[in-house]
Amino acid sequence: MNLNFKKGNDLLPVIVQDASTNKVLMLGYMNEAALEKTVAEGKVTFYSRSKQRLWTKGETSGNFLEVVSIKEDCDQDTLLIKVNPIGPVCHTGADTCFEENNRSDNFLLYLEKIIQDRKKNPSEKSYTASLFQKGINKVAQKVGEEAVELVIEAKDDNEELFLGEAADLMYHYLVLLAAKEYTLEDVMKVLRQRHQ
Repeated sequence: MNLNFKKGNDLLPVIVQDASTNKVLMLGYMNEAALEKTVAEGKVTFYSRSKQRLWTKGETSGNFLEVVSIKEDCDQDTLLIKVNPIGPVCHTGADTCFEENNRSDNFLLYLEKIIQDRKKNPSEKSYTASLFQKGINKVAQKVGEEAVELVIEAKDDNEELFLGEAADLMYHYLVLLAAKEYTLEDVMKVLRQRHQ
């Protein structure tokens, strides 16, 4: 990249976007040192204009922004960084700094991230983590059980039970994808190819 840091008094605006949902998460600024550290460590580091120093997002909260890609704009004076956020992005606890939460839209992608986090960072209290610990056979078995329960409920007219079983199947399906190291995006690619 041949970036024009001089245009913005040695700082470039950086748009941070969720790599899975494409939702804009926040805006920050980088100087050359912040960009170098971001590239070297794979976690977004900004130049804090208020603290007058480099600041790695998540350095105190643990809510890091793991870099997926970095692109410059056509004028070479702005960056777009796509990330996998680890936890909430905003200091208020929201998923974005624009008072948006992925919980309301793109919920499956949000849930998928939680499931993947439980796999990477297991907790004794987590049902999801306990499924991963039992192995792929148990996870696959649970998907089969939930599918059968959904089929049984489909024959009746109880909306609450049917939707509950549909939700159980979807959740366990996401766990199975994560156990196999796949994502919803991998499945959507296949569906897009079939749709053509």
